[in-house]
Amino acid sequence: MKYPLEFYTSHSQFYIYDKDSPAEIGSDKFWTQEAFDDRLAIEEGILGVGTECYGPIKAELILLDTRNDSINLIDYDHIVEAGVEIKSGVIQILDCPNSNVELELSVDPGLYRARIYSSNLASVEGDEGDDFYKIEIWPDNEIERKVLKRY
Repeated sequence: MKYPLEFYTSHSQFYIYDKDSPAEIGSDKFWTQEAFDDRLAIEEGILGVGTECYGPIKAELILLDTRNDSINLIDYDHIVEAGVEIKSGVIQILDCPNSNVELELSVDPGLYRARIYSSNLASVEGDEGDDFYKIEIWPDNEIERKVLKRY
């Protein structure tokens, strides 16, 4: 299942969120220097996706049954992935800082892995550009953040 996304966010970030998460985005463990460098912050029930632009987001979310093993690294500037527990059975995409729900999907409660592919990052001038974010989410027990390609 593929879901197109187009919305406004600020602070160069948006969130992949478990609907019932405590959302500790203000914690010292969320946007660490490593998280900024990797473009992905992790806290209980939430992933913070770092974007190149400050405002308009163009993306797509794809729900998969299993991990996609065929990645063409040349097509993307940055690729990072990490796990998140979705206890509520509802994944939400939220903007920043208002936490408006941009997309809501029902899934089986459990552990999931999200891979974020970032492309056209060099196109961003000022607050916007043609940057694009492809998000793949699938059931998986692996939680650790891993950068597959660094911008």
